[in-house]
Amino acid sequence: MAKAVHLAVYDTFSDWEVGHTTAHINRALWHREPGAWQIRTVGPTADAVVSMGGLRVTPDIALDELDPADSAMLILPGSATWEAGELKAFSDKAGEFLAAGVPVAAICGATFGLATAGMLDARPHTSNAAEYLAMSGYSGGDGFVHEPAVTAGDLITASGTMPVDFARAIFERLDIFEPQVLDAWYRLYAHNEPAAFFALAEYEQSRAANPAAL
Repeated sequence: MAKAVHLAVYDTFSDWEVGHTTAHINRALWHREPGAWQIRTVGPTADAVVSMGGLRVTPDIALDELDPADSAMLILPGSATWEAGELKAFSDKAGEFLAAGVPVAAICGATFGLATAGMLDARPHTSNAAEYLAMSGYSGGDGFVHEPAVTAGDLITASGTMPVDFARAIFERLDIFEPQVLDAWYRLYAHNEPAAFFALAEYEQSRAANPAAL
């Protein structure tokens, strides 16, 4: 059965922050086990939501149906409502995931929600800026790391301006790509290196010709 990676969706979620992540998790061609990973969306309810970019998404499941035991990771994008505390139910669910040893990945405003909930007080982390998280009133400022994305055990945090680094951290944590493929992927999408494009193309050709060997 496919391994579900759950993407939280809510009104005004920042669709561009998770586009690289969702597209490449679902792209079976580069996977060690084709079709082994699948993005499933989870909303506040089963009702459709509209992203900040105007995309209408009908969630696969409602938040109260989500069990960490049925998931490989919970991904939390930013939105215009995290700072107001309107998405507390999602930070509570993130706490359930971390308590169960299931990874959580948060970017942009979602890091603010986790900070407010105390989940960044004792973990290295990053966000849009240290000053931004400080407005949450959290006590973990000493753990702020000035990097595009930070992985601390089961928790990934990232700046909202670094969706490629966020995706790379997720792929690495889930062990979706072989290391050399992940390296080429990052060099292509972060730095537009022509050599990385050809490295990925060569890998795809080898995978198609002899999938059992990769």
